[in-house]
Amino acid sequence: MSNDPTTPASAPVPSAVPDSPFRPEPGDRDLAPQFVLPLVVRIERAAPPPRTDALETAARAVLVMLADERSTGDGEWARAMRDWQDARIRKVVRRARGAEWRRAGALPGITVTGKTAEVRVFPPVPLDGWPKDLARLQVSGTDLDDPEPPVGADPAAPVLWMNPGLEMSAGKAMAQAGHGAQLAWWELSDDERAAWRDAGFPLSVRAADPARWTGLTTGGLPVVRDAGFTEIAPGSCTVVADHPALRR
Repeated sequence: MSNDPTTPASAPVPSAVPDSPFRPEPGDRDLAPQFVLPLVVRIERAAPPPRTDALETAARAVLVMLADERSTGDGEWARAMRDWQDARIRKVVRRARGAEWRRAGALPGITVTGKTAEVRVFPPVPLDGWPKDLARLQVSGTDLDDPEPPVGADPAAPVLWMNPGLEMSAGKAMAQAGHGAQLAWWELSDDERAAWRDAGFPLSVRAADPARWTGLTTGGLPVVRDAGFTEIAPGSCTVVADHPALRR
């Protein structure tokens, strides 16, 4: 699903930054060339991944891309990553299986594997310039379920709390989880980022307790506010990024 975080539109958004890439209102970032971070989730007809595993794997895929040496400095993807982050922070999740997945795997990118989920993340591409093997993949149809309720989140590890009052397709929720992970990454110090990376980016994605949601969104943690391009109303709070290092 497409998601422009503005707090991404979805997008994450540092609250009072005038020209945040994640705010719902138009801004100077909208005047820059627009890019999108493509993510492709493998959904084989006979064995689709559980929803929570797919969300967590997508969030880790975004972090892996942000931390990859090819994405920084003079790396081969660094220019695309800078252009993407200078404009809106858009992420689009598409699905693939069989030969589609194999073709996607032949393109430059990184495949991240969860318990059973597989997500491949690619360097940002122009909004209207997708490689044909990705452009032909479907956005819709990423409706996944959890066969069993996920276990409680580890409070000592990062948790991406999803808004319990919003219904989102799995693709949309995967993009939102990616926004939340990215907001947390931006807020961390270099040492905190390195520690998270070296640990393999442990994290959980869980629906928040409705009774805690308001407190989570007003407690100073990074909050993703959707720009409203797809599925939900603009300005909706979708994810709170609860990293232990950011708890004040």
